[in-house]
Amino acid sequence: MPENENPLTSLEAYELFIYSLPDRFPSIRFSTLILVRHGVYTASVEGGVCFEGGIVLSVIEEIDFTIPAIQRYSYQVERDGHRLYWYDPWPHPADPTLASTHPHHKHIHPDIKHHRIPAPGLRFDRPNLPLIITEIQRNLL
Repeated sequence: MPENENPLTSLEAYELFIYSLPDRFPSIRFSTLILVRHGVYTASVEGGVCFEGGIVLSVIEEIDFTIPAIQRYSYQVERDGHRLYWYDPWPHPADPTLASTHPHHKHIHPDIKHHRIPAPGLRFDRPNLPLIITEIQRNLL
């Protein structure tokens, strides 16, 4: 699939996208991501993407291909079992520092549960995994 095409347009295209991530990102040692079909137009993705140095990206996505959009997600990055940061779209409308990317944000240390920063580039209507994998390659490998 060409880079400019959106694989969220069909379940089959997103399945190919998920299972071909290691081919497109050689820094991935292995992936345990699985796409589970819940109906003709819905699916979830769960599992991990493993890199050198004990880095693991844990992924949860729920996708509705009729929209097409990621309905819910969680992306967590760990090193040797220690949580480094995570992304989620839980809204925090009372926090003006997150307004620029509402509802997408990143939890970081210190006080990881409450320390949130904007997450530019994360979306519901395009895959987020290339952005997060590129960030891991740039900052952690």
